[in-house]
Amino acid sequence: MDKTPELLKTLPERIAPAHTALLVVDMQNDFCAKGGYVDAVMGRDVGGSVAVAQSIQSLVDAARRAGVFIVWVKAIYDPKYQSAPMLAKRDEMGLNDAVCCAEDTWGADWFMLDPGEGEPELKKHRFSAFVGTPLEGLLRRRGIRSLVVSGVATNICIDSTLRDGFLRDYYIAVPSDCVGSANQELHEATLKNVAFLFGDLTTGDALGALWDAAAGANR
Repeated sequence: MDKTPELLKTLPERIAPAHTALLVVDMQNDFCAKGGYVDAVMGRDVGGSVAVAQSIQSLVDAARRAGVFIVWVKAIYDPKYQSAPMLAKRDEMGLNDAVCCAEDTWGADWFMLDPGEGEPELKKHRFSAFVGTPLEGLLRRRGIRSLVVSGVATNICIDSTLRDGFLRDYYIAVPSDCVGSANQELHEATLKNVAFLFGDLTTGDALGALWDAAAGANR
């Protein structure tokens, strides 16, 4: 018997609310806020984070209206949780004893966004949201086939998560205005790779419109 799953050939089919999850990854003060780790320790520009957060909020609102499963993924990078290669790279970069997204600190708190009641919050200690978390189990139990990946940084945790999702046979969609990075060149490179091979490159407004249409059709 042929067990090949039915192909979802169009974007509306792929991101249908019944089998789609929206991942919100690492939208935390240390990555996004003035005075956070990326700003104060790494000296990188986080000025674009407000616009990204606003776009994600609009997408989250649309997802809630349509009944899309939303999962919030938070980085916790205390040294006791990190791997030796991650710690070695931090030392190589001269970041000293500063801790990004330390547990139970302002830096680890959500930036401009808040999970809703019943929306799971997962903690991760690696760049990918799939590594060392219960994410895949949550998705499989709900029959999820497609992931919309949002958050920061496009070239690191978003890239790692979407690749791991793709390799686990999920359809991938990335709304370009709902992801961001302090490195514009690498941000653009990830978006090009998504469009080239890993999934659908779209926008938050386009996804929101499709979800609102789906929600209206089901009323």
